[in-house]
Amino acid sequence: MDESSEKTVIVGNYVEMETEGKPRNIKSKVSNLFWHGGSAYDAWFSCASNQVAQVLLTLPYSFSQLGMMSGVVFQLFYGLMGSWTAYIISILYVEYRTRKEREKVDFRNHVIQWFEVLDGLLGKHWRNVGLAFNCTFLLFGSVIQLIACASNIYYINDNLDKRTWTYIFGACCATTVFIPSFHNYRIWSFLGLLMTTYTAWYLTIASILHGQVEGVEHSGATKLVLYFTGATNILYTFGGHAVTVEIMHAMWKPQKFKAIYLLATLYVLTLTLPSAAAVYWAFGDLLLNHSNAFSLLPRSPFRDMAVILMLIHQFITFGFACTPLYFVWEKAIGMHECKSLCKRAAARLPVVVPIWFLAIVFPFFGPINSTVGSLLVSFTVYIIPALAHIFTFKSAAARENAIEQPPKYFGRWVGTYVINIFVVVWVLIVGFGFGGWASMVNFIHQIDTFGLFTKCYQCPSQLPPHLANATTPLPPPAANTTHLPPPRLHTP
Repeated sequence: MDESSEKTVIVGNYVEMETEGKPRNIKSKVSNLFWHGGSAYDAWFSCASNQVAQVLLTLPYSFSQLGMMSGVVFQLFYGLMGSWTAYIISILYVEYRTRKEREKVDFRNHVIQWFEVLDGLLGKHWRNVGLAFNCTFLLFGSVIQLIACASNIYYINDNLDKRTWTYIFGACCATTVFIPSFHNYRIWSFLGLLMTTYTAWYLTIASILHGQVEGVEHSGATKLVLYFTGATNILYTFGGHAVTVEIMHAMWKPQKFKAIYLLATLYVLTLTLPSAAAVYWAFGDLLLNHSNAFSLLPRSPFRDMAVILMLIHQFITFGFACTPLYFVWEKAIGMHECKSLCKRAAARLPVVVPIWFLAIVFPFFGPINSTVGSLLVSFTVYIIPALAHIFTFKSAAARENAIEQPPKYFGRWVGTYVINIFVVVWVLIVGFGFGGWASMVNFIHQIDTFGLFTKCYQCPSQLPPHLANATTPLPPPAANTTHLPPPRLHTP
């Protein structure tokens, strides 16, 4: 990117950023420290914090479906693929914003979103498809956070069923309507990453200290349905960049985003690989019936702390997933450029209602991740960005005038096209095709087993009759485990 282009990208700063250089009092300094974030570090914390979230607790479940080797390989593979498509999205964002700013378009009171990038570069049909997939994915991404909250708190307090906890946390998460934009997530994204880091290493250390349960088995991939269900959950894990454009727009210098998602992914892998491998090593095939890793580890102050921290983090991640939906809704009703925070917050509340409702209808913690991954994430953050890049720069003139030229180590334009085509074909066949089939089979099985609106998914009182009456004893703890009762059996 040449110097003139770089200057063009930077001009559309937020109003708050234009106060740089003016005298600051203590209040403004504190506000800037905790509230106003737009640096590359803020973007890194936002990407890393948003990427791992509650999926940290379902990855051991995916390892039991895939086997240890496939679990590790898929994490590395989809981590790289996710980083690539996040890079592609950042290139398209910079291209769109630069073109618009050359036309003297002012974005100081307007947050650019992915569907607007598609509209500006490729037209209304691309915009409509991108908007449909992105909004549906973010809607269900928010639903998953509510389900995860109810699933986690139940392991601390089972006096209330999970559906009641969903009601409570739905009301709590509705307070995210008061957070204006990703520009204001500085302290939350920082704390969120600390919380997931603690939880990941708690899972790792606690599983190693617990040791393997007696008679542990690691059957690995035994059925294609389980294999592709686990694979699409990992696809979902590294598909958290549906909010990439909003995070970039909150940066002071968006062109610095290019490598941020890759760096965030590398850190996330240091959390997900050890924790998933350790839990699977300790409990093996028991995880097939326990989609939440907390359910197998004995209760302790350390586990309770991990549960509480994940609850707080899921509140933060709910905000990450829901904020783009707030923006879309604000634009639809003409409230996006309103200066009153209270009016905007009141206007956003209707967005929370369908999320709340769907979390109560489909409380299937674990299986819903794979379903969303295969049917929505596959298109939203893999197929559509790769195709959009191909079609945006299909002409020689577009490639010659591109703001960002592909680097040599990617093989310039030819190499970029080859990688994009590979991403499209792979995700379409393996992620959407096989993954969609496997995830839907598993999801329908959950509905048949538990029914919609189930009061307490995978709770002992919700076991089907053929398991509720089972008399087969659970294996006793191994010699090097804690002297607590063995985990209660959950239905698959």
